[in-house]
Amino acid sequence: MTPWLGFEARVALRFLREGRMQSLLIIVGVAAGVAVVAYISALITGLQSNTLEKTLGAQAHVSLNAPDDVVVASSVPASGAVALGQTQARAQRPRSLVNWSALVPILEAMPAVAAVSPMVAGAGLAQRGEAVKSIALVGVDLDRYDRIVHLRSKVVDGVARLGPGEGIIGRDLADDLGVRVGDGVNIITGSVNDTLRVTALVDLGVRELNRRTVIVPLRAAQSLVGLPGGATNLDLALVDVWAAPAVAAELAQRFPYQVESWQEANAQLVSALNAQSVSTAVIRGVVMVVVVLGISSVLVVSVVQKQREIGILRAMGATQGQVLRIFLLQGAIVGAVGSALGVGLAVLLIWAFTTFVRGSDGLPLFAITLAPGRALRIAAIATTCGVLAAVAPARRAAALDPAQAIRI
Repeated sequence: MTPWLGFEARVALRFLREGRMQSLLIIVGVAAGVAVVAYISALITGLQSNTLEKTLGAQAHVSLNAPDDVVVASSVPASGAVALGQTQARAQRPRSLVNWSALVPILEAMPAVAAVSPMVAGAGLAQRGEAVKSIALVGVDLDRYDRIVHLRSKVVDGVARLGPGEGIIGRDLADDLGVRVGDGVNIITGSVNDTLRVTALVDLGVRELNRRTVIVPLRAAQSLVGLPGGATNLDLALVDVWAAPAVAAELAQRFPYQVESWQEANAQLVSALNAQSVSTAVIRGVVMVVVVLGISSVLVVSVVQKQREIGILRAMGATQGQVLRIFLLQGAIVGAVGSALGVGLAVLLIWAFTTFVRGSDGLPLFAITLAPGRALRIAAIATTCGVLAAVAPARRAAALDPAQAIRI
């Protein structure tokens, strides 16, 4: 530190000490603002991460499906009939992706793709005794599918295993059917019946999925749905989940399939997440504006109160630049001290949230943390705001005429 900078720092600290109450109040105000920004940022980030984890924990990032069946009218037999060349919807049936087995290694070679899992999806009924429930039948290769949705981590009873004649079902469906691990369940799809032995119960994070899902080996689903050797869709897990729209667009151009990203499948959720992000940004902006105005107002008052001292300093040889830096340093000190206290307060608020706010199951609603990098960025922004807030008062102080200031 140079002697001149030491002089300016000493004067800045002395001015802050002489107005202890003002300095204390504005530092507390800065700390409160930083704490609100840091806590809200951590809370929204934790909430969004938890929501995405639950949403993407039961579905692929990108899914390739066979095109829908359509009927093309070739004539106009009567008034009101379908116009020539107009497509008409028809009842859909399970269809296999053409050459899906050759497509898997091509998709796996893409840098953006982390895992690929073929699937046979269909509808049916699950029966045990007199209990009958409609189900969503899912046929998969367990090891591949686990890389998509981490199925093994969702097991609540039993061991995830899909050998011949075995199946995994949602825990709510097990309750509806009165089934436990090791029991048999009759699966009915059209004219095909098969009996599965339940090896595990899973919690997919969504009650409707837990109430309908039956997971069976890929070959078993092919037989039940009537698609020998087929796959109704290919599920992809990506290295970056937010790259799903770009990857989906690229695949749609390269292959004649229906390609859907998780954002398209969850459009309302994505809109809600975007609204949360915008709201959080607005809150952060408003709080920072309040912090800047608070620091600026205190320093303006300080300039008015210290006019005589400023005049004496100028008369003793202090330059306009030195006076300017004195007040800029005051803004930086207030911003830095307030930021440090604010980050500490935010950590305390996060601890209180995770410790005392509990869900109906007695567990924390979701985990939130304040990353060190985020805390440093918020503190740096607040300190910068403190310096910016001091610019106008500092310029006013530097522009004071020494003779007039001393006479006041």
